[in-house]
Amino acid sequence: MGVERALMLALAFLAVASLPAAFALLFCADEIIDRVVCGWSEWRERRRERRTIARLDRAIEADALTRDIDLSEFDRTDRRPLEQLAADLRRLGGQRLGGTARSMVWHGAVLQAYDDRLRLACRALGITEHLAELTGVDQQIERIRVEGVLHAAGLTLPAARAGHRQRHR
Repeated sequence: MGVERALMLALAFLAVASLPAAFALLFCADEIIDRVVCGWSEWRERRRERRTIARLDRAIEADALTRDIDLSEFDRTDRRPLEQLAADLRRLGGQRLGGTARSMVWHGAVLQAYDDRLRLACRALGITEHLAELTGVDQQIERIRVEGVLHAAGLTLPAARAGHRQRHR
């Protein structure tokens, strides 16, 4: 009888000790059920999206389209981020357009740096440019063409005259 009484006492203690957890579970049951249902529906949605993407990949043969692209080119440590190139182009473009009181050497250095950043931006976006191959008026025309193509790609650059917005179509 002593063993039965000790077992009953242990069960009674366990019941009293777990009573707060039972009340919390009872009062928070709707929240717990809601989280489980939301998690289940999000999992199903992600699964459905993955299956849809896999079907689209098979339909358009995405592997064949991306087979020749070297993605390691984007992971190079010497590659500048496009945002940094855009900031450099805006800064150098402003200096190029507003530096009329500077020396010809300074203006030439700024123009060379601007052209270098234009070439890097074109390379990052896969745009063909011929700035290094041309000189004089031909290079100026090519610079304007490249600025227009970069602007069409979403890169906003300084206008030909300070204070005016660039308009390329």
